[in-house]
Amino acid sequence: FCLENTDPRTRGRGIQLLSQVLLQCYSLLQEKEVLHLVLFYESRLQDHHLVIPSVLQGLRALSMCKVLSPGLAVSVLKAIFQEVHVQSLMQLDRHTVYSIITNFMSTREEELKGLGADFTFGFIQVMDGEKDPRNLLVAFQIVRDLIAKDYALGPFVEELFEVTSCYFPVDFTPPPNDPHGIQREDLILSLRAVLASTPQFAEFLLPLLIEKLDSELQSAKLDSLQTLTACCAIYGQKELQEFLPSLWSSLRREVFQTASEKIETECLAALHALSACLSRSVLSSDSEDLLDSFLSSILQDCRHHLCEPDMKLVWPSAKLLQAAAGASLRTYHRITCSVLPLLLEQYTKHTQSSQRRTILEMLLGFLELQQKWGHVEEDESILLSLQAPVCSVVFSALTDPSVQLQLVGIKALTVLGSLQGFLSSSDLDLIVDHLIRLALHEEDSQSSEAAMEAAGSLAPTYPKVFSGRMVPRLEEELQSGRAGKGESYHNHHFLQQRCLQALAAVSTHTSIVRETVPVLLQHLQKVQKGTEARNTQDMVSVCQSLHRVALQCQQDAEGCWYFHQTVVPCLLAMAVQAAMQESTHTLLGKVLLEEEVLAAMIPVISAATTHLSPELAAQSVSHVVPLFLDGEVSFLPQNNFPCSFQPFGDGECLEAQRRLVALLMAFVCSLPRDVAIPQQEWLLRELLALSCSCNCPFTATTAAKCFAGLVNKHPAGQQLDEILQLAVNRMEPGLAEGPRRMQALTLLLWVTKALVLRYHPLSSCLTDKLLGLLGDTELGPAAADGFSLLMAESSDVLHKGCHADVRIMFRQRFFTDNVPKLVQGFHGAGPDVKANYLKGLSHVLNHLPKPVLVTELPTLLSLLLEALSCSDRVVQLSTLSCLHPLLLEAPQIMSLHVDTLVTKFLNLTSSPTMVRAPPPSSMLCPSSCPLCCPHPCLFQAVRIAALRCAHALTSLPVTVLLPYKGRVIRALAKPLDDKKRLVRKEAVAARGEW
Repeated sequence: FCLENTDPRTRGRGIQLLSQVLLQCYSLLQEKEVLHLVLFYESRLQDHHLVIPSVLQGLRALSMCKVLSPGLAVSVLKAIFQEVHVQSLMQLDRHTVYSIITNFMSTREEELKGLGADFTFGFIQVMDGEKDPRNLLVAFQIVRDLIAKDYALGPFVEELFEVTSCYFPVDFTPPPNDPHGIQREDLILSLRAVLASTPQFAEFLLPLLIEKLDSELQSAKLDSLQTLTACCAIYGQKELQEFLPSLWSSLRREVFQTASEKIETECLAALHALSACLSRSVLSSDSEDLLDSFLSSILQDCRHHLCEPDMKLVWPSAKLLQAAAGASLRTYHRITCSVLPLLLEQYTKHTQSSQRRTILEMLLGFLELQQKWGHVEEDESILLSLQAPVCSVVFSALTDPSVQLQLVGIKALTVLGSLQGFLSSSDLDLIVDHLIRLALHEEDSQSSEAAMEAAGSLAPTYPKVFSGRMVPRLEEELQSGRAGKGESYHNHHFLQQRCLQALAAVSTHTSIVRETVPVLLQHLQKVQKGTEARNTQDMVSVCQSLHRVALQCQQDAEGCWYFHQTVVPCLLAMAVQAAMQESTHTLLGKVLLEEEVLAAMIPVISAATTHLSPELAAQSVSHVVPLFLDGEVSFLPQNNFPCSFQPFGDGECLEAQRRLVALLMAFVCSLPRDVAIPQQEWLLRELLALSCSCNCPFTATTAAKCFAGLVNKHPAGQQLDEILQLAVNRMEPGLAEGPRRMQALTLLLWVTKALVLRYHPLSSCLTDKLLGLLGDTELGPAAADGFSLLMAESSDVLHKGCHADVRIMFRQRFFTDNVPKLVQGFHGAGPDVKANYLKGLSHVLNHLPKPVLVTELPTLLSLLLEALSCSDRVVQLSTLSCLHPLLLEAPQIMSLHVDTLVTKFLNLTSSPTMVRAPPPSSMLCPSSCPLCCPHPCLFQAVRIAALRCAHALTSLPVTVLLPYKGRVIRALAKPLDDKKRLVRKEAVAARGEW
């Protein structure tokens, strides 16, 4: 009845119901039913305009039917093209038409191609005038498919270009809170894919791009340049020929005149693409060589500017030449033939260091391009013919008094060394001599460090040269003994430090490592036997060099194993020897037992162990663990010791031996998880006993860390449960009372961290014990600092680099489980311990990923603001560090508390200046935590952090800030006169922004 009703609205409702049914069940229809329905819907396209939207929905359902008879797709589209004025429809109905076309193009391609250019013309009529970005994305995709799938465009190429290019450049700003999420960039990329999809558009597109390049609108310039770059991937010489002069003129003008780095970068990319496009074109015998004439134009306009190193066009010209030269080997050869001799001539002609630096930097740019092409035959490369003058120029830069020129020369040296077959043996010898001189004797640290880095880069390419010439020279300098006559101890010590650094830097090849490691170990043994006051620092320096070598060996299995089996036994032997001599009270070797030296040896052993294969690691652990448990010293070099090694034995005379547990920790906690540790249960019990009973804080802490590192990797099961229960039984009485409460707390913290990282069920019980200690007046502050240890990345154990079991998002889980307890504890605590809860909370929040923190901000902000009023400066500093990123990332929430924030920040910017904070316990603080480490003036750090937060307040909405502007500017005048330069610097930045 509805379908036959004379009222168009009633007919429309009937067709709408039928269309909705078809959209649900189109896959169930039979071929005859589809035919009948298609004929019905086609006839309805001639009906009243109120009916058309529902008719189109029905046709969309039918366009998805797999049983559609041949010819019906063409019939439907012809009917739509003839009967429907698409652009007069609503957005959703226009989108339906595009969907029908898309469906037919994906399933009935051959039928539609049978329409020839009529299909293209019909679609042009449908799209012409479209404005909605949702529809445009679909329409642009249809155009791309028309071209990519080779539909006939016929005489309508220009019309198709016009109907799409009218949107170029895209000018679209999405409305606020747009539910569709379409961004301007989406439309730009979609339209660019259309415009750059066929060379047939070139004659229309290139004039348009040139026109937009000449406009004043920066976004139009950028879009045009990026589109030109995209087009060059499919264009050939024929498409570009007519427009090359205009394109070059526009690109040159933009690079010479623009103040925008973005535009300059895109211009250079477009020039590179143009040159590459012309390089790809296959020339016929009678055609003009467009590439040669194009490069001639570039050289004519740019080359002469290279003779003016002080003028502003020298760098734009060099960049243009380098962009073209980097496009192909042919362009590189053509341009360098003209440019390199000129640059070498100009370097000789100019004598000022600044001018020479500019010229050499340009030369360096062309040398780096040569690396792209690898080894080049002699008759093809201009660079090989200029070998002597290029080397002469680079070597002269290395001897220039200007540090900046030296640095460029070192870079050029590295590039030359990477060019296969370029340097002669005499050149290489001279290079090594220059690098040694710069590394050891150059006063400026920048040149020295750059020379060392260059040696490390070149050594894998020329290992024989560096091991045969550089390493012996460095060894000679290192072993030259005491300061010579007239030479101060300071200068001699400084030279030795440089030698150690250079030996480490050059150790980038296994054959060189075999030469340098014995030198470093020999020097370490020599320093150990010395009696000078600076021996501690000397030993630390050697260990730092060994650590760098270990890191450089990690990716090479052979080098890694050589380093491990050479260095680790040697370090252990020296340490054991020193520990045994301690009981005789001799000075020899005593320095090796100092905390600073042992702490420097830990990363060496750890880095030498982490990358071992499981088989080699098992071989090594079978020696090291028996050394500590059984005193088995047979694998150590020079193992003729005066007494037995018993680090876990009783007696005060063994205190020095116990300190070496730090080295055991470095080794066993760095082993891969699948390596079995011999006598592990016995080892764990000994470590547990030592961590609770030792009077030395350093030894107790390293024993606790070693115990925690092993527990973290221990397979789950009864053995682990028994060990953990034993640990709890030892900790509880120690925490309750007695002289070793701090040792018990240290053990609790490290074991808790080990279990938190692996999501062990006992971790919540241990965390609750820690939360309970926050109310303890004696241990409360240290327990609060312990939350930083739980959340921070540890540098020596319990991190992914040493194969610890670290689950993803453990910080988020810890936050969810424990922050409510911290908040509850704070509200129920007495006034003398409230600060402990705030400190613990601020440590947890400070290590939480910022996106998580932002979501929890509304519930925690009031507590954070209260923490700013706490008298504990560590709490204040941690809270400020937490609030700073939130001001930038959650301005709307922070705006609600702007009055309180302004007041708190301004009060803290003028906090007292000269009160020093007490250092925290070294047993608790991880070395990576800046908030817990001794600070010469923690109040200064608080003032700097408060000023940074006051600066960050300016990211809030201006309307929120204006009432406070005058007050803040007046208050920030005071820290402008602060005694500390860093405070004044932050005050200037913050006050200027306000």
